[in-house]
Amino acid sequence: MTDRKKIGKKLLSDAGRISLCAVAGLIMSLNINTFVHTGELLPGGFSGLTILIQNLFSSFFGIELPYSPIYILMNIIPAAITFRKIGKRFTIFSFVTIIATGLLTDFLPHYAVTSDMLLISVFGGIINGFSISLCLIAGATSGGTDFISIAISEKYHVDAFNYILIFNAVMLTADGFIFGWEKALYSIIFQYTSTQVINLIYKRYKRNTMFIVTDFPKEVADAINKLTRHGATRIEAHGTYNNSERQMIYSVVGTDELKRLVKEIKKIDANAFINIVRTDRLIGRFYMTPND
Repeated sequence: MTDRKKIGKKLLSDAGRISLCAVAGLIMSLNINTFVHTGELLPGGFSGLTILIQNLFSSFFGIELPYSPIYILMNIIPAAITFRKIGKRFTIFSFVTIIATGLLTDFLPHYAVTSDMLLISVFGGIINGFSISLCLIAGATSGGTDFISIAISEKYHVDAFNYILIFNAVMLTADGFIFGWEKALYSIIFQYTSTQVINLIYKRYKRNTMFIVTDFPKEVADAINKLTRHGATRIEAHGTYNNSERQMIYSVVGTDELKRLVKEIKKIDANAFINIVRTDRLIGRFYMTPND
């Protein structure tokens, strides 16, 4: 591939990522101005903290603060950290979503889709989780605590999004004491639903152990290394069904890598027996494609 083609492919990829981040920001702002605003809920992370600050100033000082300046300013410090520690382009693309969300939240009108609080909490949470997942798929985040969770996940190789619930719980407790517990409790449903949607869609930090019984162990191990850059362990085994010596390949791979890997293994050995087991905890070196 020539340098010109490489540059063109990279620009096309960047344009797609920017578009995905911008769409995520649009969906997030629409969700805030419909479900979140109607239900007076607090979404998770810095978005919820921004709304909490707005509510405090409005209720106690009679001052209506715009959303975007607070939201963007709060993201500067974690963005600076991820710019240095995680990746420059990752942070820049994330700011596309942050700015889009902030500005569109201020400029788009508020609209009540429904007044049913349970529907607001569940569907608002689903939409919020979906928009955050779009950012993650684009190799970016929606900012705030997502920056923090990505940093933890990259450093310790764990899925840290559930840990952010602790921060959100503290924020909701403060909101409950100040403004009443009913909306705070509905906000818990909103945030829990959002987190589960992210866990369902985004697979980067999930692991799976593969046990592959095959007649082509070298080719399968080479395919694992080529496609995922993960190593594999070759184990001598004995098949009791046919009473014959067999070869088994053991490897741990990312959930997002499974589909294409299984497809490639089946090309190598159509009769391969593949057992895939979810891995909850992994200790040791595990290669992950770095954020750019």
